[in-house]
Amino acid sequence: MRNFPGVRLAGVMLAACVAVGAGMSAQADPTDNPVVVELFTSQGCSSCPPADELLATLGERDDVIPLAFHVDYWDYIGWKDHFASPRFTKRQKGYARAGGWKMIYTPQIIVNGMEDVVGSHPDEVAALVQQHEAAPAVAKVSLVRQGDRVQIRAEGVRMSTPGDIHVLRYAPSQEVTIKRGENAGKTVWYTHIVREWDVVARWDGTGVFEGEVPVPANEPVVVLLQAPKYGPILAAARLR
Repeated sequence: MRNFPGVRLAGVMLAACVAVGAGMSAQADPTDNPVVVELFTSQGCSSCPPADELLATLGERDDVIPLAFHVDYWDYIGWKDHFASPRFTKRQKGYARAGGWKMIYTPQIIVNGMEDVVGSHPDEVAALVQQHEAAPAVAKVSLVRQGDRVQIRAEGVRMSTPGDIHVLRYAPSQEVTIKRGENAGKTVWYTHIVREWDVVARWDGTGVFEGEVPVPANEPVVVLLQAPKYGPILAAARLR
């Protein structure tokens, strides 16, 4: 384990990973193993509004953590997406390299850091979410808010796998009137808009990880435990 700025880490505890009996996984609460749905979108993309709407619908479920990463590579066509960041474009490209995909596009949805699907295809998205929800959890992340800090705890469930601790802060929703570009004249309601994303620590996958990060009180936050180099998302949790 290594320390990162702004994060206080407790020592790794000696508890071993907990084995789960075969009958227990069938009874698991899906909210304990939420599926992470990342939408790569842009205000300058004419085919994105249906995917943005789909993400808002997914946000009504407790078993799904939706995240909208606005990319910047459509800004050149006349409308600058003020939610976009080159770091989010870099994340999308990182997934493409890790998955061996030949291209990136919008709207692209990536489920649990593994499979991708066109974000405006609701049936295919639903099938992938169901598939990942049925898979047994390999780790668990839990969060506790204490004023302007969030305590993070991660532990293995079925195996010990190293993972990075990602902390994301997002805006729940915002309406935007687009004046230029492909969506000129449209007013679009965006949700789960990632505004800040940082990798704050790396856990070696043994024992229990504990740490805390500063987060303004009552601000939504998501924590991902993700395999290094844009690997699978092993576990996730959020505070809304």
